[in-house]
Amino acid sequence: MNIDVTSAPVISYATSALIIGCFENARDEIFTSCDRALEGYLDRLFTGKQFRGKPGSTHLVHTLGKLPAERLLLVGLGKKEELTAERVRQAAGSSAQALRSARIASFASALHLAGDIATAIEATCEGALLGSYSFDQYKTKDKEERFQFEAMILLVPEKNRLPEARTSVERSQAICRGVSLARDLVSHPGNVATTGYLAAAAHELASRCALSCLVLETDYLEELGMNALLAVGKGSVEPPRLIVLEYHGAGERDRPTVLVGKGITFDTGGISLKPGPGMEAMKTDMAGAAAVMGTIEAAAALKLPVNLVGIIPTAENMPGSKAYKPGDVITSMSGLTIEITNTDAEGRLVLCDALNYAVANYKPAAMIDLATLTGACVVALGHEASGLMGSDRRLIEDLKRASERSGERIWEMPLWDEYGEAMKSDIADLKNAASSREGGHITAAWFLKQFVGKTRWAHLDIAGTAWVDKSRPYLPKGATGVGVRLLIEYLRGK
Repeated sequence: MNIDVTSAPVISYATSALIIGCFENARDEIFTSCDRALEGYLDRLFTGKQFRGKPGSTHLVHTLGKLPAERLLLVGLGKKEELTAERVRQAAGSSAQALRSARIASFASALHLAGDIATAIEATCEGALLGSYSFDQYKTKDKEERFQFEAMILLVPEKNRLPEARTSVERSQAICRGVSLARDLVSHPGNVATTGYLAAAAHELASRCALSCLVLETDYLEELGMNALLAVGKGSVEPPRLIVLEYHGAGERDRPTVLVGKGITFDTGGISLKPGPGMEAMKTDMAGAAAVMGTIEAAAALKLPVNLVGIIPTAENMPGSKAYKPGDVITSMSGLTIEITNTDAEGRLVLCDALNYAVANYKPAAMIDLATLTGACVVALGHEASGLMGSDRRLIEDLKRASERSGERIWEMPLWDEYGEAMKSDIADLKNAASSREGGHITAAWFLKQFVGKTRWAHLDIAGTAWVDKSRPYLPKGATGVGVRLLIEYLRGK
């Protein structure tokens, strides 16, 4: 969808549909002017309780020639004193879904004028772009009749604010392209998005965004002693790989921020086989990798003044004849030995080698990993927030502030040493899964902590947030691209 900005007056702008934001407890000048032109019809909607301005609610009104806009789309913003950028973002997403239902491809929006224009334009653009996303690549029927958005015009009455508004639009478009890349990668089926596909996608991204890209294949992984990563991929015909992307936006002496994303392209559980029902969703087990790639694309497009390294350990966890087994002991790249007690606890194995590789080769200023790591995190937080744990208070607080700005919720969990008792092995340095499910998301993070040394590190468990089964305002059913906007906000705040 193309987005443009114009300084035309809202009330006199001709368009197929005009979006205006409506509060539950207040009437602004735009609402009052539209209501006057429609002879009090909007006020009667409120009085008759057909539309109340509740957050996310929408109501489409045909103007019958009484306004230059053919239709008005009213979208609820809740109480005026409670308005936030996230509420504007959600309202824009709800608007996109309502317009899709009405098959209105081009429209204008004054939604951003309900809040602080400096932040509301970005929120409006993000909500509209993310809410209008769809993944239809594998649908072959009725292609000619398939609906697609064409254009959104943002109305900014003050002409002197046009340059600022256009900058905000461009920034939002760059971020949303990164989110869309992450969503696309997660949405592809496992027979398409293989480890080789991710490597090719990384090379294409590097070529398009002037990044450097390195893909470490099996032979080199063996030389490096990445036996944890190699073990996970042993049962598959698809070889494991380590993908490294580098973006240089700051001086050569600046130590990079390293992002590590779990890239299990399909997770059967291996020998510790998962139940059949719902296993098709395990194509999403590379959502951490997708978020890293989407973040780097957005950072490069925004020309952020940071050095950024993305590391993606990728493998397919299959129960083949050469698959690793419960009871095996493997030696990780760090030298720590790991007893395998559950082959379905594979994400922490690919991550531990990747984290150690990052520390050894880049000496990161900060390191953040993202992974659909544990069902235990879903049990703890549901699908409303990603779990956050880490070793550095300042990094954790920075991520929390970025979460507030982006609307991508995170919730900090403890990472006390006592949790490590559950990860002690009788025959090796560690075991990869505790015998009890209690605190499973925390014990998994504690395991990862053993491989980061003194590096400032944070772990994001996105198992509950990487995919939604039911549409939300700017999260259509399916892959969410979670992590991209959060990390961009974190990097922008550095």
